[in-house]
Amino acid sequence: MVMSPELDRATVLADMAAARGHLARICFKTGPPTLTGVELEWTVHDAADPTRPVDRERLREALGRHGPVTLDPTSPAHELRHGGTVTVEPGGQVEISAPPRPAVAALLLATQADIDELRDLLDAAGLVLGDTGMDPWRAPRPVVDTPRYRAMRRVFDRRGPAGRAMMYATAGLQVCLDAGEPDQVARRWAAAHAVGPPLLAAFATAGRHAGRPTGWASARMAAWLAIDPARTRPVWSPTDADRDPVSAWTAYVLAAPLLCVRGDGPDWTPPEGVTFADWVAGALPRPPTTDDLEYHVSTLFPPVRPRGYLELRYLDAQPGREWTVPVAVLAALFADPTTTRDALAAAGPVADRWRAAARRGLAERPLATAAAALFDLALTALPGLDLPGGIHDQTHRAIRRRRAAAERGHR
Repeated sequence: MVMSPELDRATVLADMAAARGHLARICFKTGPPTLTGVELEWTVHDAADPTRPVDRERLREALGRHGPVTLDPTSPAHELRHGGTVTVEPGGQVEISAPPRPAVAALLLATQADIDELRDLLDAAGLVLGDTGMDPWRAPRPVVDTPRYRAMRRVFDRRGPAGRAMMYATAGLQVCLDAGEPDQVARRWAAAHAVGPPLLAAFATAGRHAGRPTGWASARMAAWLAIDPARTRPVWSPTDADRDPVSAWTAYVLAAPLLCVRGDGPDWTPPEGVTFADWVAGALPRPPTTDDLEYHVSTLFPPVRPRGYLELRYLDAQPGREWTVPVAVLAALFADPTTTRDALAAAGPVADRWRAAARRGLAERPLATAAAALFDLALTALPGLDLPGGIHDQTHRAIRRRRAAAERGHR
């Protein structure tokens, strides 16, 4: 998220108007859409026995000076050679956050170089990255424990086991796109949501977990959808397509229950059912600040989350170098207003089929039809990304393979 200046971050939110105003300032940063970013997450496994648990100490030693402070408070947390930062999720999943770049080719090349560096670090410790969106071998178990993660677990446990599955066993791929010029924001916001179900279906990799089939094409997304609709349901839907993105997101944020309330002690668990709006109204002993509001936003996990830019959170982790394919597809679909408009039209009929996409993937015929149409649009727009010849040809072939798979599902 693009943070406010330090003094503003500490400002007490005296009323709802102040909270709404702060959200309006930070949620959609408008301007020419030039940057693309990516965040990649993987489960981590013992190279000889993928069912063997990997503990915190082994990860700390493997990552060394690149490890996050959640693993080692004394770590310098150095970036990888091409600027990627490494974090570790509560189940021991490793994530690279790549700096956004104006050229998609530069993003792909630099991020792959950082992935290769990460693989070398893990390889030296006898570890490998997983290649699916959910741990296919092991049941969920905690590896990293912090006050935030403990509070998350306690709140999620109130609704069942899905929260632990998400925290400890899932791995996703997030693509970050600029919100666009003021007159583009609403369409880009709608399209970012609408293309989600067909692309989730097309890139689903989470069909196995803990040694057995799950019955879902993406058990990762199934876990997200089951956690708490107030913090994981889509913000945009076809039924309220005309709603202003800022007002829709503001209402979503303020109505969501608190997941963590930070303090000096080890227990950040909030009272059950207290929303951020309740906090502004005096439900807790101290009033919230703008910093508290921004932290609350970080605990909301809809498929598309505005963080100044648009964070598309609905894709499963991909095997090997296949992560580049959905990144290129989305970059192509949002490269120019006409393609984005056509993508919204193609995906519109299935824009609300999140659960069907997670359950059946491309076996759901309308989703397969929409995915094939989106791949056709991406292939047409791909030359506009100015990828070098070799990367363009590889990406073109990979998208055509995905398009053929969608066509088979359509039949």
